Amino acid sequence: MSLTPMHLGHVVMRVRELERSVDFYTRIMGLTIMVKSERSCFMSANTDKSHELAIFELGPEAPGPDQSRVGQAHMAWQMKSFEDLQELYNRLRENEITIKHIADHGLSLGVYLLDPDDNEIEIYYELPRSEWQWSERSGPFGGSFPLKLEEPLEAVAD
Repeated sequence: MSLTPMHLGHVVMRVRELERSVDFYTRIMGLTIMVKSERSCFMSANTDKSHELAIFELGPEAPGPDQSRVGQAHMAWQMKSFEDLQELYNRLRENEITIKHIADHGLSLGVYLLDPDDNEIEIYYELPRSEWQWSERSGPFGGSFPLKLEEPLEAVAD
């Protein structure tokens, strides 16, 4: 028996407009709806799980996130490959999703973005542990990630 959890099971968020958020998390982020009701939706990237994200509608007048208060800073979705990260990054750009910044963490590359309610999300690709480079000062977070995201090709005018 272990007192250590297996992994983070799910995140629950409150949103202003359910349909707008469901569209974002399914069409842009690629999640699958597992169960949906009038004011809530349970979604997952891994459909072997009942849900990884649950959202509950509060209404259009609900105040947004406040960076000066204690609470969640962001949720992070790990991509299976660097190519998958590149593809989702391109989808974000094509759909004019607010990208706050791209962060090189040495062992991973993260794209930080905002959902329709200004909740911060990170999408990232992390190198396999066997490829982490360690330094005494920074552990695996030093150095530079070996790949860079490419800007999507602009549409060519005829």
